[in-house]
Amino acid sequence: MKLRLCLSVVSLVFLAGCATVRNPVTGQYERTVMDERSELAAGQKAHQDVLKEYRPLDTPALQAYVNSVGQKLAKASHRAHLDWHFTVVDSPEINAFALPGGYVYVTRGILAYLNDEAELAGVLGHEIGHVTARHASQRATRQQAAGVGVLLANVLGSVLESKGYGGAGDFTSQISQVTAAGYIASYSRDQELQADQLGAEYLAGNQYDSARMIDVIRMLKNQEQFGQDIARQEGRALAPRVDWLASHPSGDKRLEDIRQTALLHHNPQAASGRERYLKAIDGITFGESREEGVTRGQQFFHEPMGFALTAPQGWRIQNTSNELTLLNSTGEAALTMRIVPTSAGATHADIVRTVFNPVSGSTTQATINGFSATHFVGVARVQSGTQTVDATLITGPKQQNYLFLHIAKNAAILQREREALLGVEKTFRAMSEKDRILARPWRIKQGAFPAGGFAQLAKRAPAALANAEAQLRLLNGAYPDGMVKPGSLVKMVE
Repeated sequence: MKLRLCLSVVSLVFLAGCATVRNPVTGQYERTVMDERSELAAGQKAHQDVLKEYRPLDTPALQAYVNSVGQKLAKASHRAHLDWHFTVVDSPEINAFALPGGYVYVTRGILAYLNDEAELAGVLGHEIGHVTARHASQRATRQQAAGVGVLLANVLGSVLESKGYGGAGDFTSQISQVTAAGYIASYSRDQELQADQLGAEYLAGNQYDSARMIDVIRMLKNQEQFGQDIARQEGRALAPRVDWLASHPSGDKRLEDIRQTALLHHNPQAASGRERYLKAIDGITFGESREEGVTRGQQFFHEPMGFALTAPQGWRIQNTSNELTLLNSTGEAALTMRIVPTSAGATHADIVRTVFNPVSGSTTQATINGFSATHFVGVARVQSGTQTVDATLITGPKQQNYLFLHIAKNAAILQREREALLGVEKTFRAMSEKDRILARPWRIKQGAFPAGGFAQLAKRAPAALANAEAQLRLLNGAYPDGMVKPGSLVKMVE
């Protein structure tokens, strides 16, 4: 949960006017709304928007390392003359994306699951391929012809538009949704295949084994299998993905395509750079960060904002970019918590008027663990007409106001679960010293693989790390049943 309310949308609309440019990869001329000057301008603008949404990881040595690998690959590319930028962003998402003009990003989330420098090069090479082949420009041209705006943030070959909340007045416009949603628009299969081909070529030009790209896709496919396995164990449906995987062909098809491509430049004698890579990522945060809050079992802690919450057993905690959601065991009702901007008002009464613009309703004053609270039940005006609202405002630590929305699939379920939702609100509290200890972020460390295997390695993991053995297998490329030689250098979570 970030300190801001709204999730920015990285977009740029290109107005009428086309040019003819020569594609640096194919050598063919193509009509486009984005010549190279436009690409550079778009990339520079969108880069600033990305940095507002994602913090660069505050680890200079790791930033320098990833940049050095990326720059080597870029110099072997079809657009070596571009001013390339490679940035590690502080996000647990398993993502990588690129912008026109030479801006490439990888998350710390994907770095945790890669196993050597060659795999990192595979991810960066794929993204460089999208830029060198002008895929964003091609998409911009198609979208301009269709009369729509151009999304510039492509996530490992996809374009992701996240529909955030436009401000305090839009709180109720999506009140029936449990979490913020987005939609994915994919690159074409031919563009994905071309990016893979180019990535393999750039790897081979730097003495990496291009076949390691297969391992990257296999790791990502295993992430999908892990999610399915856990959902099956918990008896719930697998939630729709909103990361890179949602935009790509099926894992099996992806593996088939990339295997044929990568093996064209196969070099089994190439060094993997494993020890160098593990040293570079040693100590990075694993999972949620201190800055955005962490989930530990049924508890959520946000140390910078100074509060904690506890979910009942069986409930799920979902911490997203713009809200915290506590979902009941059946998935039919939830409590969502959002930050109220100061512009919404100085008092609870002001905030109710600004946020809900109520037609009718009533408020009840209360105190929750020393914090003033106002519960509002009524009818609010929304763009489509009116909407029934059941919500609580709490002024928490540092005088920050929070809005808790009670939502459910229908009115009957909301009424049935109302006391439970109010009960969760009552766990809102200032963090104690014990809470601060529990809120310590987890980190990736390296060590020797024990003779007792992953079961023994899991005993060293934090107690709150769910499915620890399976998670450690994923981290080390051994999910679901791979073998690792005792004494080998592996990743651990501490």
